[in-house]
Amino acid sequence: MPLEATFHDLSRQLARLLEAFRDARLTVVEDAPLRDTVALVDRLGDAIEDVVGWAQEAFAASNEAEHAVAQPLDSHRARQALTTCQERFNRLTSVFSSDLVSYERIVDLQRLAQRPGGEWRLWVSAVRQVLERVRPPIQDVSQALFLCWQALAERLGTASVSIQNTTIGQQISTTEATTGEMTAGGAT
Repeated sequence: MPLEATFHDLSRQLARLLEAFRDARLTVVEDAPLRDTVALVDRLGDAIEDVVGWAQEAFAASNEAEHAVAQPLDSHRARQALTTCQERFNRLTSVFSSDLVSYERIVDLQRLAQRPGGEWRLWVSAVRQVLERVRPPIQDVSQALFLCWQALAERLGTASVSIQNTTIGQQISTTEATTGEMTAGGAT
C-alpha cells in the first residue's frame, strides 16, 4: 500500500475510534441514572473524558502526519506527528485497560447492577456493551499505526544516501630545499 494511503487509513481508523469513545461517553456520562449519585460513575466519567481527549489529539496528529507524507514528503514532520499520535494512543489504551475495563472496574459495575431497582442494572449493561464495542477499533488503530511506522521506515530506508570515505589519511611530501628553507627561517 502506498505511504499516503497507509496514513489515510490511520486517520480513518482513528475517526472510527473517536466516534466509538464518544458513544461510550454518552452512555457513561449522559445516560447514568440521576438519583443516588455513585462515585464509580464519576470515576468512569473522568476516565472516558480523558480517553476522548487523547483520541482527539491522536486523530489531529494523524491528520498532520497524513499531510506530511503527501508529496513532497516531509519525513521529519511525519515522524514527529506519528510519534505524537502513538503517544496519545498509548495513553488512551492504558487508561481504557486500567480504568474502564479492568477486572476491578467490572466487579465494581457488577456490584452496582445489584442495587435495588432496575435502572442501575440497565445502565451497567449498556456501559459494558458500549465499552466492548470500543475494543475492535482499538485493535484496528494499533494495526494501522504499525503499518504507518513500517511504511515510513521502508520509505526512509530506500531514500537514504550512504557515503563511504576510503581515504585513511593524507601524506604530505616536502623536498630538501623546502625543509632547508624552513630551518633557515627559524622553523624546526
